Amino acid sequence: QVQLVEFGGGSVQAGGSLRLSCIASGRTISSYLMGWFRQAPGKEREFVAAITWNGGRTYYSDSVKDRFTISRDNAKNTVYLQLNSLKPEDTAVYSCAVDLSYLGTLRTEVNAYHYWGQGTQVTVSY
Repeated sequence: QVQLVEFGGGSVQAGGSLRLSCIASGRTISSYLMGWFRQAPGKEREFVAAITWNGGRTYYSDSVKDRFTISRDNAKNTVYLQLNSLKPEDTAVYSCAVDLSYLGTLRTEVNAYHYWGQGTQVTVSY
């Protein structure tokens, strides 16, 4: 079993930046795909970004591409999401998740991921 806890959310003005962290415990995540998702009020959870087990490949949704950056530090069992040039429409609860398929390829589907964190709120104002 894996426990995931997110940190780093907050309230910022449009154009600002935040760095989210997702710390895993209970099991090393160094062999697994990690993803970030978000859910805004009244909307379904949506894919944001994913990173392969060694950080060799990343993938982003069109809405965040060129503004957000996903990275990982396997020695710290941690995944990061750098959010730049934030927009009010980025307001949501951001959650990290792990796909326990060994050395798995990039996946964007919610149901591909096995464990989830509780999420951290990101609020962007005008």
